[in-house]
Amino acid sequence: MPTAPEFHDRMLSLGLARVSEAAAIACADFIGRGDEKAADQAAVDGMRRQLNLLDIAGVVVIGEGERDEAPMLFIGEEVGTGNGPAVDIALDPLEGTTLTAKDMPNALAVVAMAPRGTLLHAPDVYMDKLAIGPGYKRGVVTLAMSPAERVSALAAAKGVSTRDITVCILDRPRHAEMIAEVRSTGAKVRLITDGDVAGVMHCAEPEKTGIDMYMGAGGAPEGVLAAAALKCMGGQIYGRLLFRNDDERERARRAGITNLDRVYTLDDMVTGDVIFAATGVTDGSLLPGVRRTPHSITVETMLMRSKTGSVRRMIYTNPLR
Repeated sequence: MPTAPEFHDRMLSLGLARVSEAAAIACADFIGRGDEKAADQAAVDGMRRQLNLLDIAGVVVIGEGERDEAPMLFIGEEVGTGNGPAVDIALDPLEGTTLTAKDMPNALAVVAMAPRGTLLHAPDVYMDKLAIGPGYKRGVVTLAMSPAERVSALAAAKGVSTRDITVCILDRPRHAEMIAEVRSTGAKVRLITDGDVAGVMHCAEPEKTGIDMYMGAGGAPEGVLAAAALKCMGGQIYGRLLFRNDDERERARRAGITNLDRVYTLDDMVTGDVIFAATGVTDGSLLPGVRRTPHSITVETMLMRSKTGSVRRMIYTNPLR
């Protein structure tokens, strides 16, 4: 019996970078033009075309939604040539459609790849998330703590005052009490309008971004993508699924989740080696956005491997013909 192809993450990583680059370039014409759907569709089309050039037997486990909701890159869709290792794909062709339409900071094209069965098949529901960067003992902050307790614990572990801690939170009405409690400690709050994958990634580079911790409720699929990034960059993330109704609970059960109250750690969400690529669409504190001249288009990509902890920043310039 022939041996199944192995997951050679080093060999596959450059191809994955091309996937996020293709999505960013494809939606470049829609930056600042106010059309979220057109921008998202262009990114989806660009990413899908490039994925299908890779020699993988890929299945989208984190994608645009279920088949009836998203005709392109839906959960369960098979991608790649089929001639290669069996892999899970988690993606968001345009993380920040509103950011792109309004030319606001930190829109990204993101994609992760891991051996089949190693990425959490998170349903499209909310997830309560908590993330910090590398260098801290495990469990220094937990979801069981109040927001104020998390700030105090992280400040103590860092050896600073709570006034020296900055927390990133999505600017949503549901977070009003959390924001007020964090501010009551003296900590700073950086509010973001969208893009919580980028928000979590900021925690891994606090010296560059100024963000020490991320907390709040956002999409569960984005939580898995963020975990894939932190698996490579270093850090901790905790997530617990949140359900608004029985339909969402049933959605989780269909995804194979039996313990609806489970708190997931980084290694629960990403159980094996993973590679991750993010390409800047609009300018941000992680990556510059797409640059266009009359003769060329340029993007920058972060390409990361969890096996080695390597983080590469790659600049790609393509002539316009």
